[in-house]
Amino acid sequence: MNINSKYKTGMNKGMTLFLLLYTFFSYSQESNSGVVQSSNSAERFPVFSNCVNLQSKELESCFYNQVQDFVFENFEVPENLKQNNFQGEIKVLFEVDINGVFKVIYADAAEENLIKESKRVFAKFPKIKPSTYNGRPTYSKFTITISIPLKSRGEVEAEALAQAEFLPNKTKKLTELDSIVYKKYDSPEFDSHLNIPFSHSYYSQFDASLNQMGSNNHTASKPYTYAEVSKYYNLKAVNENIKKKVSTWGERKLWNENTVQIKGEDYWFTLNPIFDLQVGKASKSNASYTYINTRGINFRGGLGNKLNFTTTVFESQGRFADYFNRYAESIKPAGGNPAIIPGMGIAKGFKADAYDFPLAEANLTFAPSKHIDLQLGYGRNFIGDGYRSLLESDGASPYPYFKLNTNFWKIKYTNTYMWLKDVRPEVTVERTYATKFMANHYLSWNVSNRLNLGFFESVIWTNSNDRGFDVSFVNPIIFYRSVEFASSARSGNAVLGFTYKYKWSNQINFYGQFILDEFSLGDIKNGDNSWKNKYGYQLGAKYYNAFKIDNLLLQLEYNHVRPYVYSHSMPITNYGHNNQSIGHQWGGNFKELIGIARYNKGRYFADAKITIGTRGLDFDTTDNSFNYGGNIYKDYDENRPFNTGVKVGQGNKTSIFIADLQGGYLVNPATNLKLFGSFIYRSFDPTKNTATTFNDSTNWFSVGLRADVFNWYFDY
Repeated sequence: MNINSKYKTGMNKGMTLFLLLYTFFSYSQESNSGVVQSSNSAERFPVFSNCVNLQSKELESCFYNQVQDFVFENFEVPENLKQNNFQGEIKVLFEVDINGVFKVIYADAAEENLIKESKRVFAKFPKIKPSTYNGRPTYSKFTITISIPLKSRGEVEAEALAQAEFLPNKTKKLTELDSIVYKKYDSPEFDSHLNIPFSHSYYSQFDASLNQMGSNNHTASKPYTYAEVSKYYNLKAVNENIKKKVSTWGERKLWNENTVQIKGEDYWFTLNPIFDLQVGKASKSNASYTYINTRGINFRGGLGNKLNFTTTVFESQGRFADYFNRYAESIKPAGGNPAIIPGMGIAKGFKADAYDFPLAEANLTFAPSKHIDLQLGYGRNFIGDGYRSLLESDGASPYPYFKLNTNFWKIKYTNTYMWLKDVRPEVTVERTYATKFMANHYLSWNVSNRLNLGFFESVIWTNSNDRGFDVSFVNPIIFYRSVEFASSARSGNAVLGFTYKYKWSNQINFYGQFILDEFSLGDIKNGDNSWKNKYGYQLGAKYYNAFKIDNLLLQLEYNHVRPYVYSHSMPITNYGHNNQSIGHQWGGNFKELIGIARYNKGRYFADAKITIGTRGLDFDTTDNSFNYGGNIYKDYDENRPFNTGVKVGQGNKTSIFIADLQGGYLVNPATNLKLFGSFIYRSFDPTKNTATTFNDSTNWFSVGLRADVFNWYFDY
């Protein structure tokens, strides 16, 4: 009968005896004090009445001996097992809680009667003084192995001594597995290079800290890593401060902790279920209710301080408000599947009027130095300081990518290489979707304590003429436009971009973007609004701790994108993936004003967003089949109604108004699990009603329980 313990190997007789006595022992302790503990904080073992006034190793040994003796004296081997000369082991994981009560967490044995007897014995343990951490009571976990037939501590010692006397060292049992020791889990993810799941609501909580004047920080390239944010915002301390004062294992897992969390020598990992469970009601819908039913599992961890990983698998079914369903079906792929859920991926039909849309995300990060991190992932990326991005947004489905981040001096340089899909019937061959490639780089430069400038370049190409992934773009410090010109006969699509951020004060920031898809200086000089002048811009402002109210963020943003931006003469090389725009989710030919308010206090949060926009949509009727520049999957050289006088809103001019209100309570900060209610009002008013574009207003109310680990965009 052995309790799991720490030890070192040795060659002398005394050490051999120790190894034989304590062949399997492990100890872990977790604090529920809700206070961030220092690494040198004092820890003290539980204390039996016979062990009072003992200290350090003597107290530890006394605790082990008392447990062993009590189990030996009270354990009764079932009579049938005695008669059959049963030999085996029982492994018991038990806890001494903050009240000093012994509790069996898990027991494993070949016979069910042995498990029951183990639980009976541990229930008889007397109440003792609990472990303490910095003088505060805490819980402790232990593992004991009970060998059958039972042997007293004295018998074990005698056998061990005999073996130490007569057995040569070469016969010594290996103890590599038994010597693995688990450490107190102290949230190592907050100091890691792991990506923080990108959620506008969550990121807003530390946005002010990252945008203080004088900081040499770069906020446009998202998602951030925990290491980036922790330099300016103490995520670990904030997480500790909002923990609930609970004691039981179930309460800790529900309110405060990862479901599984393990830390050892130079490694850690966590395992969590992920839920997005929503139910709601939308007006003017034939369906009785809307819903999202997402179940997933997330596994993440770190090996050493340079390698981190995360992977999440989702299984989802859902039915949405009618306007969202119609949009999802309008971008359906070839092959018979009915829809693509924006931001998620291709959906199968589920029952009569719902969708089944599986999803997976993953990221592997290696940081060989403080200046460089390499990421291999399957997911989404975002460039910008606003709610929207004109350069690279997270509104499209996940995709494989490789990212290189380089930090030095006042510079952050981000290179991203992506593998995308075109799923239209026109390019689908033998049930296989067409592959396209995208490479971009973004240089962020902190010019001064207040001003940041960013420079962006992107190129998209396809596998024409067996081109494949063109290694010409692998070089991270090359200009893509010149390489594309030399590599192909206009088979690629290059885009340039510019960003800025100005810190007026620690409370007020201004930001913006400019995207240039195509530019003709001569046409600009003519002042005739040529279709060739394909550009867009963003203007925005943020007001942190607005009106001296802590954690209140106000944001105002204007986006303006001219017709035919993101499109191309070869639609396969447009700025899209899975029939969705990689830039702004609305595509081209629109203007949009967004007002956002976000507030959080402790575990409570509230978000409000109002969108007012104008879009120029196509009529797509027999009488009018012109391409007015809103649909990026149309060839801009075909059915263009005019070459000059091109303005935002041309075509079927449509007014859009969306109000989105959400509030709720953070259930578990470890998974960002939120209990929430939301209300969306959407008004869609085109100049002319057609079969696919018509006047519509929607009220959509939902409640749910959601792990907020990615952004849902319902503002189409």
